[in-house]
Amino acid sequence: MKMGNLKNSHLIEGIIWLCGVVVFFVLTYDFNQPIEIYKFGATGWPRVILGILLFVTLGNLFHQYRFGSATQLGRVGIADEDEEDDNTPSKVAIVKIVAVLATPFLYAMSLKPVGFYFATPFFIISIILLFGERRARWILGITLFIYTLLLFLFMVVLNAPLPQGNVSPFYDYSAFVLRMNTQFQQLDLW
Repeated sequence: MKMGNLKNSHLIEGIIWLCGVVVFFVLTYDFNQPIEIYKFGATGWPRVILGILLFVTLGNLFHQYRFGSATQLGRVGIADEDEEDDNTPSKVAIVKIVAVLATPFLYAMSLKPVGFYFATPFFIISIILLFGERRARWILGITLFIYTLLLFLFMVVLNAPLPQGNVSPFYDYSAFVLRMNTQFQQLDLW
């Protein structure tokens, strides 16, 4: 059976992502409760995110079926040909992989003492730096854009409470952001 340009590594990666989607979707039934102010209930947004992840995983498998891992202009990462030349990853590559995987865990651990409002920009900057961007204007611009988008989404659109932190001065910064949001929402713009 011809599988296009799919390799076993592509299939294994796709199966792992699909299993993750299925497991987390099943787990959403544990907290499937109605919410008075949100008609989709507590599982609405988690299931939307899982749907997007499913779509991206299937799209990635389709892309790999058609094109494999051939080097493409503008594609980040390495091609299969690059992997075949040297099967032993360098120590720098291993450290980068560990750092990229550890950064979200450190971010999650910092949310309780530091809070979302203070920790998020540093998390975004860390990820951008780990992925190799070194131009200060791009780092600052991308960080401000993503941070503003997240604040708008969670504070204005969803009106969702976020971890504020419990250690000063981080808590004070969170309180300042929340006061600014309250003042913004009290403006009569319409």
